[in-house]
Amino acid sequence: MENILEDTIELILANARHVKNVPGRKTDVKDAEWLAQLLRCGLIESTFVPPEDIRDLRDLTRYRKKLIHNRTSERNRIHKILQDANIKLTSVLSNIFGVSGRRILEATINGEKIETKQLHELVDKRTKASIADIASAINGRMRRHHRDMLSYHWDHMCYLEKKIEELEEQIDNLLSPYRKQVELLDGIPGVNKAAAATFIAEMGVDMSVFKSSKHLASWAGVCPGNHESAGKKNK
Repeated sequence: MENILEDTIELILANARHVKNVPGRKTDVKDAEWLAQLLRCGLIESTFVPPEDIRDLRDLTRYRKKLIHNRTSERNRIHKILQDANIKLTSVLSNIFGVSGRRILEATINGEKIETKQLHELVDKRTKASIADIASAINGRMRRHHRDMLSYHWDHMCYLEKKIEELEEQIDNLLSPYRKQVELLDGIPGVNKAAAATFIAEMGVDMSVFKSSKHLASWAGVCPGNHESAGKKNK
């Protein structure tokens, strides 16, 4: 609703906890009357609503996170199938989804019988493991069922990777007006550009909308838990 009305009238997003009516039987009409009365008395404090471009950025970064999670799930399924087929590729390659691992996996999915001679062409020169060790690791019991399952997961993983790349481009375009803020955040130890984009998407760049650092931490969802029972605080 705010997407439709925000350009024509001043919108105030109220915190439901702050304007909670007296418990009991009520209707939407009475609830609206109660809110109108609170507004006339100046008792409704507006909650922070990010600008439209920040909200768009937030949608993209949150969806990117979901797709990355799905991609990780598909990679874990590929790991499981390889173990079931007694393919110990993970014991010789630190990342089976790197250059060498992808080439070997694609050849395996295509049903190719990988010989030592072919491994010289598939394995990247920077790979630390020897050709003999890799040949021994992929000498398992790969059935047609394994290849079919690998193909399903591989195709879905590649699709997710393509969509993640498209999202990255859109996110980068939306971050164009905030290059300075991204650079400042990227300078913080442990924060990369992806994390900087998430910070901006979730909190915006105007910190004046938050009363204090505590309010900012609460908005970001990083406040420590405060669990107290019988006068004792449990961490």
